[in-house]
Amino acid sequence: MQLYTRSAGTGLPVVLLHAFPLSSAMWLAQREGLAKVCRVITPDLRGFGGSRLGEDDPSLDLMADDVVRLLDEEGIDRAVVGGLSMGGYVTMAFCRRHPDRLLGAILADTKAGPDPAPARENRERIAQAVLSDGSDVLVSDVLPTLIGPTTKERRAMVFGRVKGLVQSAPPGAVAWAQRAMAARPDSFDTLGALKVPLLILVGEEDQLSPLADAEAMAQAVPGSRLEVIPKAGHLSAVEQPEAFNAAVAEFLRTELGGVRQ
Repeated sequence: MQLYTRSAGTGLPVVLLHAFPLSSAMWLAQREGLAKVCRVITPDLRGFGGSRLGEDDPSLDLMADDVVRLLDEEGIDRAVVGGLSMGGYVTMAFCRRHPDRLLGAILADTKAGPDPAPARENRERIAQAVLSDGSDVLVSDVLPTLIGPTTKERRAMVFGRVKGLVQSAPPGAVAWAQRAMAARPDSFDTLGALKVPLLILVGEEDQLSPLADAEAMAQAVPGSRLEVIPKAGHLSAVEQPEAFNAAVAEFLRTELGGVRQ
């Protein structure tokens, strides 16, 4: 599966994997801001944006393998791999399956535990609804949880942009991804086995993957770095891109020595 990819900058390769149900378009401010310090690579995960879905059964492992093929195509041996929300789940699958391809990891607004039964059932409900009725369920049930109250109150353009991305998500990809996420395993052992630097980011107002989830991941990885992004909800990279980019750039500089001055 070849992934449609947007890239910017040169130097240390940093792959950023987008949230559900968005696309690599969400990383616009990262491609602009972080391109000054590294090579930012933002693929559309399968089924989203410009990437085809294919005929495979839903699987985060498959999505992680897609990213490895992207690295191979780009001639990249090892990279910093990170993701937000669903992108974080794919990053953890990447850590589990391809640890030899990692220089570092970034986990933003995500969690290492599996879905409890009610969450799995809700994912299947949304999968079925989007296949039968289109994106209305995403706007009514998913969109309100993605954005924090500060953004809703003060940054109407950001909210509108996210709404547009949500509405453009292909129903087939939405259902596929929901089922892939519902089947994901516990990843705390994967994190505990990491041999590379880890940055954990979380929006101060994130209700989907709150601070407690970020702290649990940090406790599983001694020496990891945890940064809280003020005035941001679940989509911290979109809601407060300057603070998000600053945290990533500092991590790259201090932990990987990979930032150009």
